[in-house]
Amino acid sequence: MSDYTLFLSKKAKKQLENLPEKIVPTIILAIGALQSDPRPDGCKKLKGRKSGYRIRIGNYRVLYDIFDRELVIEVITLGHRKDVYE
Repeated sequence: MSDYTLFLSKKAKKQLENLPEKIVPTIILAIGALQSDPRPDGCKKLKGRKSGYRIRIGNYRVLYDIFDRELVIEVITLGHRKDVYE
């Protein structure tokens, strides 16, 4: 199976820059792993979004869309679980 192309939204890039330094490498690894496995164990389909999913990384969440026809993953937003769904 081909790897997916990964894009981060402008908002996601800014949020990544503002996260605590100790969690950033873990989140980057998890996001990078989505290229070869866009639906890893523990991912959840988001209600109200046709192609939306989320993964958990401790108390942090990464929300992303999968476009299977184009083999594209777009990270929409990421952050602490108390803030990310607002």
